[in-house]
Amino acid sequence: MHRQAPTLEDVAREAGVSRATVSRVVNGVRNVDPGIQDLVRSAIERTGYTPNRAARALVTRRTGTVALIVSGAGDAFVGHVFADPFFGRVVNGVVGYLRLHAMQPVLLFAESEAARKQVVDYVRQGSADGALVVSVQPDDPLPDMLLSARVPTVLFARPARTVPVSCVDLDHHAGGRLAAEHLVARGRRRLAVIGAPPDLRAGRERLAGFRAALARAGRDSPPVAEGAFTLDSGARAMAALLRDHPAVDGVFAANDLMAQGACQVLRELGRRIPEDVAVVGFDDADIAVTCRPPLTTVRQPVEDMAAAMARLLGEQVQGTRTEPRTLVFEPELVVRQSA
Repeated sequence: MHRQAPTLEDVAREAGVSRATVSRVVNGVRNVDPGIQDLVRSAIERTGYTPNRAARALVTRRTGTVALIVSGAGDAFVGHVFADPFFGRVVNGVVGYLRLHAMQPVLLFAESEAARKQVVDYVRQGSADGALVVSVQPDDPLPDMLLSARVPTVLFARPARTVPVSCVDLDHHAGGRLAAEHLVARGRRRLAVIGAPPDLRAGRERLAGFRAALARAGRDSPPVAEGAFTLDSGARAMAALLRDHPAVDGVFAANDLMAQGACQVLRELGRRIPEDVAVVGFDDADIAVTCRPPLTTVRQPVEDMAAAMARLLGEQVQGTRTEPRTLVFEPELVVRQSA
């Protein structure tokens, strides 16, 4: 015989309280005595009651779901996301936080104007409680669209222009400084940079921090070859730097994928790492450990930043904090064998 699922009434009888009291506890209403909350939770555990998510959403107007939106441009964008370990680290940080708070993420992509409109409509119509946005576009219109739709929103990285939205970010300037100081301390004299696209603020700040540290050390500004945060672009940039500056003995790459591409080219050309050319990356992704040799890099605590992003969104959704906040994390130099 099929056993009927426990109901609110069953929990109320088990706890010796009214159905309305059980409903308030299940739905997170705050004006319930803590002792009674404990009674109800114990009764829920004993009866095996599971709240109906759809019914609960009607009461709380919350879905228990968060939209994690990765925003970019172009047909190849989604493939690039899955190839870059940075985005996997963001997902891990968000999921780790949400699981502790009985919430689930929905991964959405916004790679075109039409996709952005679909994403905004999806969240605005009540399919998610809010949006966590990771964007690779300097002038991405998505944050403004979400705010105009009154969707609780938090960004990974500060937007290029002033927008009244909460975000988490890294002190990228300090990260570039750490890389330069390490290479100088290692006695490297002819430094070069594999930089990020110049329209990305994070890349500009990493380069600015690197240059500023060199200037303080009495060094000239280094040559820069532009990359695109991909392994192939790092390899091409390294080849170009060696062609134009064959005596280079130290390289800073603006992310670990480009640093790995640089190491491949150096090995192919018979340059020893770090004896002939020292290499420093940025991010401390998993590939930093598997790189040959293991990569010295500037750690960006992506998982912690992503968890903080989810926490900021939870505060908005629950109404405990509504004013925009910016949380800036500090980088850390992780020394391995490449520099």
